[in-house]
Amino acid sequence: MYFLIIIKTIILYILVIIIYRLNGKKEINQLNVIDLIIFFLIIQLITISIWTNQSIFISFISIIILIMFQLLFEYITYKNNKIKQFIDGKPIIIIKDGQLNFKEMVKSNYHLEDIIKELNEQGIKRIEDIKLATIDKGKLLIQEMNNEYPMPIILNGYIDYFSLKKIKKDINWINNILDENNLRLDEIFYAFYTKQKTFIIKKD
Repeated sequence: MYFLIIIKTIILYILVIIIYRLNGKKEINQLNVIDLIIFFLIIQLITISIWTNQSIFISFISIIILIMFQLLFEYITYKNNKIKQFIDGKPIIIIKDGQLNFKEMVKSNYHLEDIIKELNEQGIKRIEDIKLATIDKGKLLIQEMNNEYPMPIILNGYIDYFSLKKIKKDINWINNILDENNLRLDEIFYAFYTKQKTFIIKKD
């Protein structure tokens, strides 16, 4: 019995590693809500398979079905930015032009000590030196006053209205760029704005 448990454990462990490597997920902070649900369901299936007489083949098929569902859902969110924002959530602004947004800090359960620690790790001494700080997928992203980072404005044919608002532009500005380049929105894979210039990468 114990020998069978060991064999099942090794086989299922190798299987899960292979599946997640093929899936491209390398770090826990890259996982969204759906990924975590699938992850815990797989753990449950593995546990049942190891400690019961259930065939390892049944567990294998069940895990494959879950992974296929996950890949399908990722494809849907890749194609639909609204669904992606619903699953991943919108970035939360907690610092703007050197001013803390305490309301958003409370809503996101992010404490001042966390911000100060993150600033120290990035070598930033004062909150007043921050132009913009957002929380995206649990990570604090910081833009300093004197640094300008590329802002994504179009992702796979969908407008990033969050970034558009940041750079103080609107849909008419996007339409003008499309007209100037003789492009449709669905022909653009990635477009970003930096240093008063717009850069476009077209789909193949």
